[in-house]
Amino acid sequence: MTTPASSPTATRTVTLPGGLSVTIQEFGENTEGTGVLVLHGGAGPRTVAGISNALSEHAYVVTPTHPGFDGTPRPERFDTVVDLAIAYLDLLDTLDLKGVMVVGNSVGGWIAAEMALRDNQGRIGALTLLNAVGIHAHMVENRVVDPRTMSPSDISQLSFASAKFRPDFASFTDEQRAAGAANQKTLAIYGGDHFTHDPKLRGRLHRVTVPVLVIWGEEDGIAPLKYGRGYADAFPNGHFAPIPDAAHFPQIEQLGATLGAIGDFVGTVVKPGGAG
Repeated sequence: MTTPASSPTATRTVTLPGGLSVTIQEFGENTEGTGVLVLHGGAGPRTVAGISNALSEHAYVVTPTHPGFDGTPRPERFDTVVDLAIAYLDLLDTLDLKGVMVVGNSVGGWIAAEMALRDNQGRIGALTLLNAVGIHAHMVENRVVDPRTMSPSDISQLSFASAKFRPDFASFTDEQRAAGAANQKTLAIYGGDHFTHDPKLRGRLHRVTVPVLVIWGEEDGIAPLKYGRGYADAFPNGHFAPIPDAAHFPQIEQLGATLGAIGDFVGTVVKPGGAG
């Protein structure tokens, strides 16, 4: 399956309660009062543009840029993953969306899990976590790699199963290098002291009652496969779908298989017997 062109229908800034401004990309049209919220990881919103566009063939899709990424403003007080989770629940309120599937890659999956724990308006209908971080590993060998001490090329090596998807950092302009470094600085602020997880999150996930699909690139060198299985097992209605020949970004390396897993999840768990 070829990757569809990733062109948003619109890009705009939304002001949320409390005054926070969030830049969002919208794919498709909001005609039914529901949709998909797609949350990017530390590599930025471009890593989820393809899947956002593909999902827009079936639903209205909203992809925010986390404040502080790609040059967007981040208020000094806005500095945790929980802040992001609450902001995106405010976004769902502002857009008046219900029955939303929240799709999150890497730290975006962590944000999605935190959202589900705080969704007192019942806006979320399901979660899909793509090689998510956020929980503490039970075993040392299953821990998430801390990329803060690694070079971009080493991180890329662990993040992609196939060399053809790895960025050629030697070809980057000074502007691109500076933007990447700024994004990583912002990610470190949100991650806090533990950076890749909240030690208490796993013990809270039994309170998430919506269906959850955990999709995992089998060759992830950042967050290993057993970590992903443990993530799925932490939810009372968790489901696990390993994706061969993919690593930390299955939505890039194996978009077709990732979309297929989401489609099966919707058709058999979220809306069994209904339209996918």
